[in-house]
Amino acid sequence: MTFKHCLLVGAVTLLCFGSAQAQSVKEAIESANAEFVKAYNSKDAAGVASHYADDAAAFPPDMARVDGRQNIQKLWQGAIDMGISELALTTREIQESGDFAFESGTFSLKAPGKDSKLVDATGKYVVVWKKGQDGSWKLYRDIWNSDPGK
Repeated sequence: MTFKHCLLVGAVTLLCFGSAQAQSVKEAIESANAEFVKAYNSKDAAGVASHYADDAAAFPPDMARVDGRQNIQKLWQGAIDMGISELALTTREIQESGDFAFESGTFSLKAPGKDSKLVDATGKYVVVWKKGQDGSWKLYRDIWNSDPGK
């Protein structure tokens, strides 16, 4: 094998490995999001909170920062108790940097409106994910807000 062939094989191997690694992060985060949505729509705030790192922080709209998994569980329990339902997440972008990944996307849900009738709501979010020592990805920073009404 010539030096050129060695370089070519090495470059292809690195590209394939990098692509596979990036894909695995994307798959892990999309899988975690699917489990998050399933837990939320099953009214399981503890299941939702289990996707957050112990030292996570959430930044809900028009509210103070919420620190720690236990407090985040209370936040999501409050949303469930308010009647917010049918959560759906759509990932738009994921970028990885070492033990962190950055995701942006959109959400839709049903929320109580006038006379407690459910209305459609949409918005966007940005999440910083942190890779744990066990290799799993956990929500580390979570911020979202609603789109303007139609």
